[in-house]
Amino acid sequence: MSDSDPTRVVVGLSGGVDSSAAASLLVEQGYDVVGITLKVWPQDCVSRAEDKCCGPQAVMDARSVADKLGIPYYLIDESKEFQRDVIDYFAAEYRAGRTPNPCVMCNEKLKFGNLIDRAKKLGASYVATGHYARLEKRNGRTVMLRGRDARKDQTYFLFSLGQEQLAHMMFPLGELQKAETREVARCVSLKTAEKQESQEICFVPDKDYKKFLTTAGLVEEHRGEIVDTRGQVLGHHDGIEFYTIGQRKGLGISSPTPLYVVELDPENNRVVVGEEGLLLRSEFWIDRCNWIPFEDLEWPIEVSAAIRYNHPGAAATVEPAEDGRAVVRLHEPQRAVTPGQACVFYSKDDLGDKVLGGGWIHKTYNKNLST
Repeated sequence: MSDSDPTRVVVGLSGGVDSSAAASLLVEQGYDVVGITLKVWPQDCVSRAEDKCCGPQAVMDARSVADKLGIPYYLIDESKEFQRDVIDYFAAEYRAGRTPNPCVMCNEKLKFGNLIDRAKKLGASYVATGHYARLEKRNGRTVMLRGRDARKDQTYFLFSLGQEQLAHMMFPLGELQKAETREVARCVSLKTAEKQESQEICFVPDKDYKKFLTTAGLVEEHRGEIVDTRGQVLGHHDGIEFYTIGQRKGLGISSPTPLYVVELDPENNRVVVGEEGLLLRSEFWIDRCNWIPFEDLEWPIEVSAAIRYNHPGAAATVEPAEDGRAVVRLHEPQRAVTPGQACVFYSKDDLGDKVLGGGWIHKTYNKNLST
């Protein structure tokens, strides 16, 4: 962005209180702010996501915020890119027996990929969002730290961003608590100040993944076996895509002891179940690693590893491997380490706030079972 205006910032407006407050803070600080909403919903998703971040009501709210703040506003159609980079990925991961994390992919490909490109065309030097995270310059690199509000910290979803992206990012809410964010919006009478936030994936209302995948024609039901770890058939399923590691409810089988999904076997179209103890994992591989404070992992490091969003973190040793992969050895076994999910590493210094990077869980191990 060498030819860009250093005071111009593009803010990704989602129609929620966080991005609204971020825009307001930047206006107050004297930046030349431009609001952009990425229209990411496919047309057949509109009726199902009316008030989500990919829905028409969100666009109306974002436009209202821009008008109130007196900033230019653009609605950019990214529905084809969203279909390709997020929805198709979402379905492909489930078909492969993995549990996807579409929010990480959306951040990497769209919000901090395409949006930065749009910002360049508008002459902006930075892109800002309402994520709860912090950035600092250290030793010539941009380092990411957890947001001050531990309950709202969103660095887990940002681990895959590269240095070129981070160098042009701003997170105005990084030092704030959620209550303070709402107060920022109230002070300038933004209509989003009291708006509640959704915990669902924006394009899958009511968390009904099966209905979404089948209705959208992304997955067809295909009958297969539910077996125990010895291969004994206990029941049948309509598709491995409708199950995830650690699942207990909805298996449709009877057993004197509770059984959980411990493995998904796409090659044989099988769902493998077992007792809860079989969910424990002490070692796993990750691929497509991204490192933030340094370019590559050259030697083993001690970290706190978050194996899913809101996971408190577990002490682990991470060792480099070939082809951008790494081996994670947990000091204490963890439950339901799930292929397809992101594993994000935090340092032991900086109060545990510094994000070291992460990767995608590929293969897990324990002494009785591997997936």
